[in-house]
Amino acid sequence: MSGVYLVAGEASGDVLGARLIARLREHRPDLSFAGVGGERMAEQGLESLFPMRELALMGLLEVLPNIRSLSRRLDQTVADITARRPSVLVTIDSPGFALRVAARVKPLGIPVVHYVAPQVWAWRPWRVRKIAKRVDRILALLPFEAPFFEKAGIPVTFVGHPVLESGADAGDAARFRAAHGIGGDERVVLVMPGSRRTEIGRLLPVFGETLRRLGGRIPGLRPVVPLAGPVEEAVRAGTAGWATPPLLLTGVAEKHDAYAAAEAGLIKSGTSSLEVALAGVPMAVGYKVNPLTAEIVRRLMTVKHASIVNLLADAPVIPEFLQERCNPTLLSAELESLLTDPAARAAQREGFARVMGLLRPPPEAAPDGRPSEAAARAVLAALR
Repeated sequence: MSGVYLVAGEASGDVLGARLIARLREHRPDLSFAGVGGERMAEQGLESLFPMRELALMGLLEVLPNIRSLSRRLDQTVADITARRPSVLVTIDSPGFALRVAARVKPLGIPVVHYVAPQVWAWRPWRVRKIAKRVDRILALLPFEAPFFEKAGIPVTFVGHPVLESGADAGDAARFRAAHGIGGDERVVLVMPGSRRTEIGRLLPVFGETLRRLGGRIPGLRPVVPLAGPVEEAVRAGTAGWATPPLLLTGVAEKHDAYAAAEAGLIKSGTSSLEVALAGVPMAVGYKVNPLTAEIVRRLMTVKHASIVNLLADAPVIPEFLQERCNPTLLSAELESLLTDPAARAAQREGFARVMGLLRPPPEAAPDGRPSEAAARAVLAALR
């Protein structure tokens, strides 16, 4: 029996891994699966080697206090792969951990497919040489990534962006309002502070104060916060003292209904902003890391924008509020503009539509148009 070993380190990677397992089973029911994943991969039958939430860290300095436990988990993962000798190793995003695993198992001769190209094109581009020594193929989500990595000698398959399969654009606003007793005069504001503990700690206080100030100028605000599994408790604790208690959502379908009902969003920079863009929700994007981490990143960045939407559009479709600019004064002013100016909302939605057209996989990679199908076909090719 052929085995596929998957390593995911955060919520978005867990979703990718789950969809990939499902598609692979459609093609090859005989495949076995093992590795590290979260709740979504567990739903597909994967028994995680250890809790995935232990890997959900972000930032150079944020990782340091946990370096020993991460090192132990790295050793444990490598030992498990060595014992199982899978037919292919699929590492999913989380390059800090995943690519270290790939480097350690490379001598075993197991094909390594890395799903989600590391963003070295944005900063530290010289690291592509190290990646070339660790992986056999990259499955890229963004169209401009393939030429960058192929230039370094790494085979790349552009599989399209998984946001297209998320269902984020299929919510029902009326159903959401009815389910939660939200009146027609209430203004739903979507709040998404991230899926990592470090992001929650830095962004929730800022987002909460932003809404408090905004509430003094725009009546009837109803903040809505979808919960991500690994950090659900942290979000509940972090929003407990908000001036306007938010509506906390746990289900994916309910989250998508919230998207349909939302007039504006306060969103962490990252994949979540792309999902919200697919749903057509105008937004302000914010992000903060340790100040020293930020200074290092600033010196090494080679791109003009932090948001994926803006990078693809090559224009500031979404206003970005990073580090010291991620503050309640600026964020509340931007949200007020989005809630009161129809032209500002329309301009963002026009940009969103252009970007989504760039994210579909080519027909030869996935005849049905599903990015997960394109990824599965690439992994099967590595198996062969």
